[in-house]
Amino acid sequence: MTDDERYMKEAIRQAKKAAALGEVPIGCCIVCDGKIVGRGYNRRNTDHSTLRHAELTAIERASRKLGDWRLEGCTLYVTLEPCQMCAGAIIQARVDRVVFGCRNPKAGCAGSILDILHEPRFNHQAETTEGVCGDECSRLLKDFFKQLRVRVKEEKRGAVDICRESAYDTR
Repeated sequence: MTDDERYMKEAIRQAKKAAALGEVPIGCCIVCDGKIVGRGYNRRNTDHSTLRHAELTAIERASRKLGDWRLEGCTLYVTLEPCQMCAGAIIQARVDRVVFGCRNPKAGCAGSILDILHEPRFNHQAETTEGVCGDECSRLLKDFFKQLRVRVKEEKRGAVDICRESAYDTR
């Protein structure tokens, strides 16, 4: 197992924590000098905050641990290609390298929709590696959304059944 795979497995563990909360399973960890200095997982619904993306939490924790907002020399591992907000934060934090599991065709900003991480007009760019444990990262997301569609369908069916029952209620 390569170092990239080992650290991506930690990001996957973080993603599973998000899934256990009913959140979209996205996880992240940040590594500096061979040590994990920050971890995070998606908590947008749980915390009722747009800002609770895995990457932002990991960046905040890494900055606190290292005592600096600059994360030069660090590698960020995330299960899904960063969105525009997270890609911007990665550039602002001066993260050297980003490793992501699978692409995000609807919101990815490491090449899918935009390529914020490689924008030459910014004062910093991040090296990227994609596809590390990609099948596992993709499967986590696909399984989550498949289960969500089933749950929504069952809830709608339950609501229809309740309406039917109340229509026959003659109290």
